[in-house]
Amino acid sequence: MTAIVSDRRLRPPEEVGLEIEVIPGPQPGTVQVVARGEIDFHNATFLRQVLLAAVVSHRATILLDLQRVAFCDCAGLNTLLAARRAALRAGRGLHITAAGRRVERLLDLTDTRSLLT
Repeated sequence: MTAIVSDRRLRPPEEVGLEIEVIPGPQPGTVQVVARGEIDFHNATFLRQVLLAAVVSHRATILLDLQRVAFCDCAGLNTLLAARRAALRAGRGLHITAAGRRVERLLDLTDTRSLLT
């Protein structure tokens, strides 16, 4: 699947196991990034590219929907934290608005929930 960020298309590597969609957010000044599948060492770079492109091209708060993410490892968490840092440096926010059970558990175990929600 292809993620569309503004007019730029970012393509994941073959067999990435992750789909990402960037759509207008529910409120003005927001953009929503919806991820489906698994976030791991093999595709975290693709997620990072999409999130950083969204920060730069949309100049809005990023609302991240991870409800349909079945797995997220430490590479995925590192990507989320790096994207949050980049968003803050750009004067924007990055917030997880929905997360599946496994992502919730990762946030709890690493005590990072307050940084990302």
